[in-house]
Amino acid sequence: TLVLTTGGTGFGPRDVTPEATAAVLDRAAPGLVDVVHADALRRGADLESLLSRAVAGVAGGCVVVNLPGRPAAASRNATALLPTLVRAVQLVSG
Repeated sequence: TLVLTTGGTGFGPRDVTPEATAAVLDRAAPGLVDVVHADALRRGADLESLLSRAVAGVAGGCVVVNLPGRPAAASRNATALLPTLVRAVQLVSG
């Protein structure tokens, strides 16, 4: 199972998605966030994504990933993560 959240990963006072996600994770998977950062650096565009406080990990039998709230940025991040997420879900599912 895969759970993708959108929004709430910035520096604003209402941006609490990473804290809420971290509270339910059994295991963190910071490498998933690293994939997004590496993709932004490789493209040299949307470097604002480097300011994201997104987290990712496993909660129960679910892979959980925070994505940005901007639709274009969320789409880019999901696209960059897709191959890795497929494998992560396979591993968690057994």
